Amino acid sequence: MTYCANCGSPVEGAFCPNCGRPVGQAQGGGYPPSGYPAQPAQGGLTENVAGALCYLAGLITGIIFLVVAPYNASRTVRFHAFQSIFFNIAWIALWIVEMIVSMALAAIPVLGWIISLMLTMAIALGGFILWLLLMWKAYSGDRLVLPVIGPLAEKQAQG
Repeated sequence: MTYCANCGSPVEGAFCPNCGRPVGQAQGGGYPPSGYPAQPAQGGLTENVAGALCYLAGLITGIIFLVVAPYNASRTVRFHAFQSIFFNIAWIALWIVEMIVSMALAAIPVLGWIISLMLTMAIALGGFILWLLLMWKAYSGDRLVLPVIGPLAEKQAQG
């Protein structure tokens, strides 16, 4: 692919679609001019962005990135997708346990309500912070492996 010597845009024909200047055969050479960002991969997203987006809507985006063609071949994206799915299933299970415990604590008049409220807030805030941390680590290219869920996700991403 050739690039415009004036603005650095990729050019398919004889004229630059961005600035309109004619492009000669001597220009370009297949490499973008220095100072211009590299073009995204053929799939459109880099691995770190795709990994972070796996966590965005939990189960939904995790499943989407396991199905969509250029991303389901990457072990990194597959790991983040499986970890996102397993994390959200665990979070839902924790909410179910919390509801059962809250119903049991309802028998204690005031103290039960306070403990139930604190438990609910701890699960909500802790899960939210962990969700943000997982997205941030995936975006920065790091791999945060959760204690029980992470090894399961690594095993699933391999196969």
